Amino acid sequence: MTSSRLRPLFARTLRASLASPLVLAGCGGADLTGYSAPACENGRLAVSGLSPTASTDFVQLRGLDPDSVAPDRPEYVVSTSGTACATATAPATCKSTLESLTSSTGFHTSCLDICNAYYVATTQGDEVKAHASLESLKSFLGPIDTTQEAVLLAFAEGYNLSCDRRDYGAVKANANGTFNVIATKGHACGPGTKIVQYVLEVSNSGEVKELADEVLVRGNPGCAVGRRPMGLREGGHVVCAQALGRHFAETAHLEAASILAFLRLREELALHGADESLRNAALASAMDEVLHTDVSTRLARRFGATPQRPDVEELPPRSLFAMALDNAVEGCTRETYGALVAHYQAMHAEDEEVRGTMARIAEDETRHAELSWDIERWAQTRLSDEERARLREARRQAISVLREEVSMPLDPELVTRAGLPTPEAAAVLLNSLEQELWA
Repeated sequence: MTSSRLRPLFARTLRASLASPLVLAGCGGADLTGYSAPACENGRLAVSGLSPTASTDFVQLRGLDPDSVAPDRPEYVVSTSGTACATATAPATCKSTLESLTSSTGFHTSCLDICNAYYVATTQGDEVKAHASLESLKSFLGPIDTTQEAVLLAFAEGYNLSCDRRDYGAVKANANGTFNVIATKGHACGPGTKIVQYVLEVSNSGEVKELADEVLVRGNPGCAVGRRPMGLREGGHVVCAQALGRHFAETAHLEAASILAFLRLREELALHGADESLRNAALASAMDEVLHTDVSTRLARRFGATPQRPDVEELPPRSLFAMALDNAVEGCTRETYGALVAHYQAMHAEDEEVRGTMARIAEDETRHAELSWDIERWAQTRLSDEERARLREARRQAISVLREEVSMPLDPELVTRAGLPTPEAAAVLLNSLEQELWA
């Protein structure tokens, strides 16, 4: 199994599950004729396809928390192109400088529970540089003459671009040398909130102009699928008259627990010698779960419930096998199915706010599931035959438990307004994963 198989598999499964036409959020947006999706790497914007003014050995888009006061400010890699320090006269020094490179500021700064910003790191010869402002990025890119440069510039200006939905992220080149970019701003959680689609024009000189805008999703007051950490004590159940309130309160409880799960996973990956890409992906996943906790909490409160904080017992670091066993059950099984369900909800939820929220969560959870499979592939080479057999058996048992759980009847509101699959639909989704992925 390779992680890149997940998205095509999800797409096939979801197409097969559609028994009737469905109007999705965003169907009334801009005409997308001639547009294509932006280039992406593991579900995030790629930095390939750039033609900067000066030739460059290596380009890397990095994310950070600009408000962090920690001495080792957490950063993570979004995407990479080229070979670091390829033409350096002192490669070791160049790579050491690149590894220690950091920034306290960035472009595309946004804040919910925590803040995120981004910058571009480059190497050329012995020079290592951080491009942490919009002007610095424009200077690096020079004339905007590729579609991906137009996409990156729109992103740097503060617009959001999806890798999977063209109504939320797309680009096309125009005959006059300009580019049109489809992008969004905003979110759909809380009074007065909304997701707005923009049609942008990006000129050769780097000017970004809004040509049109349209509201795709409107939010309502008070607005998931996550990895449960070892040591999570019983809890999360709430007393609420509305099934929707109970559901989203329990979802928020698990999403908050997932933050801790991914942070712990990152530490254990480092302990067992995993490469930087896996550790960075675990940190990025933890940051995604902060947003998921926020939006599912708002949905819970909208439907009359208040989530409980997770209570997680402090445990010592696990052995490689114990970590891999947990990953097989929580990641390769439960989280993978959960990501597919999130996509299903984004297609089927009758509540507009829930539908918009799940569209965002589904993309993130798919990346988390892909990380689980990447970790499994890495761990498999370090385990014995007996340990690998135990992982397969644990996954079989987890699938059996999951099948029993999804066979339980649901409150009708969870099916209609939240878009959760009925037991019959859930069985179809599970069967697809079992035949094409878990076999």
